Amino acid sequence: MVKIYEVTEIDQKDNEELGFDLIDDASVWMRNDAQFYRKEFFPTMSKVADKHREGVAIDRHKLLGPMVEKGINRYCATYDLPGSPDQIVSQQDRHAIIDRLFSEEMDQIEKGDYK
Repeated sequence: MVKIYEVTEIDQKDNEELGFDLIDDASVWMRNDAQFYRKEFFPTMSKVADKHREGVAIDRHKLLGPMVEKGINRYCATYDLPGSPDQIVSQQDRHAIIDRLFSEEMDQIEKGDYK
């Protein structure tokens, strides 16, 4: 069993080794890289918006997971990070990125974006 402070300490250690907040940086990059946004991010979020408008239950990890995987791979390649994406970005980090993007974009969807 892992205690919450142990997870926090692990995340802080990883961020210190990289020198930045990986979850925040990757999330911002996925929104701001023009090519990734156009080809992956916007189409995925449009599907989420469609499902939300239809009243269909949304499995955020199923819908956003493939996009986030592509984003992580491109992000790591863009910044030539040492090691493979699987070594750099833990499963916990991937879930945190999905949760962050979903939460932030749902606010925008509810305001009428992604029509």
